[in-house]
Amino acid sequence: MKPIKIIISGGGTGGHIFPALAIAIGMQKINLNTSILFVGAKGKMEMEKIPKAGFLIKGLWISGFQRSLSFENLLFPLKLVVSIIQAFRVLKEFKPNIVVGTGGFASGPLLWVAQLLDLPTILQEQNSYPGFTNRILSKNANRICVAYDGMEKFFPKSKILLTGNPVRSNLVNLISSEKSKKHFDLNPKIKTLVVLGGSLGSERINELIKSNLDLFNELDLQVLWQCGQIYYEKYKKDASNKVVIKPFISKMEQLYAAADFIISRAGAGSISELSCVGKPILLIPSPNVTANHQYRNAQALVKENAALMVEEKDLEEKFKKYFLILVSDESTQQELKQNLKRLSRPNATQNIIREIIQLNDN
Repeated sequence: MKPIKIIISGGGTGGHIFPALAIAIGMQKINLNTSILFVGAKGKMEMEKIPKAGFLIKGLWISGFQRSLSFENLLFPLKLVVSIIQAFRVLKEFKPNIVVGTGGFASGPLLWVAQLLDLPTILQEQNSYPGFTNRILSKNANRICVAYDGMEKFFPKSKILLTGNPVRSNLVNLISSEKSKKHFDLNPKIKTLVVLGGSLGSERINELIKSNLDLFNELDLQVLWQCGQIYYEKYKKDASNKVVIKPFISKMEQLYAAADFIISRAGAGSISELSCVGKPILLIPSPNVTANHQYRNAQALVKENAALMVEEKDLEEKFKKYFLILVSDESTQQELKQNLKRLSRPNATQNIIREIIQLNDN
């Protein structure tokens, strides 16, 4: 294959970072002559996660526009102008053949400048309801890789490719449950509830889990609880021989392998990974996201009988009822697992890489 230089921009949360990494790693496996540069937002988690994965990253001075009045919003126009200038410099210096955007603060200015320079661009939209930035960028993008049907409501139909969301390759064939439980110092013979509040953690989910530890114990469940880095000091004292609490778990394949049941947010990346894993899940969508897209993501699974869902506003009233169905009703468990697996797209990364290669060859 001929050499190819790619810039990938995505970040802010794991839902944008991990698909970007999956694409980068997959590209380098297929074409050894691939040079990749990441572009993220200064101060965001991609500036730490991407170098740890062995890739170079440049940071733009950009952040999201807050929905409430704040000093950050006053700085936003200045940040946008500066980030556009920075993006122009990065593109001129690296000279990419293709620019890929997986969402996040930096992808907006970077891909907008790339399109001004007439560089081929690919958007990777993880959610069932796209954000404002990708809707704007879609007009001049060459390809738009999506994970849900019906996206022609938002994007030009001729550019859409239903690829699914990229997931880490080691999630497709998990290690044994027994080995994974032992890795986390859990009892291999006891059913395990895995709790995920998203890559940044969730205070509401953490409080929910803390308040229900007695219930979990009564049901003879052990808990593997990823609480988030900023919440770890607050909750670490709740650990016990049946409750393992971690700030963040990077080896998600071990986490999923240990799970018999999962409580999770409904970010697009999480849902794609959960679909590949095929474990019974209870989704609690975050209400604090643009256009309520986590609710829409979760609803897409609920309609297919592939997940249970409780909204945050209904947790006090409905959590126990739905949780007991999740862990006690074996017919529901089997139905959820089968339908979730049916919706999975384990070849999503390869599908997107194929489009990158075709676009580069044209």
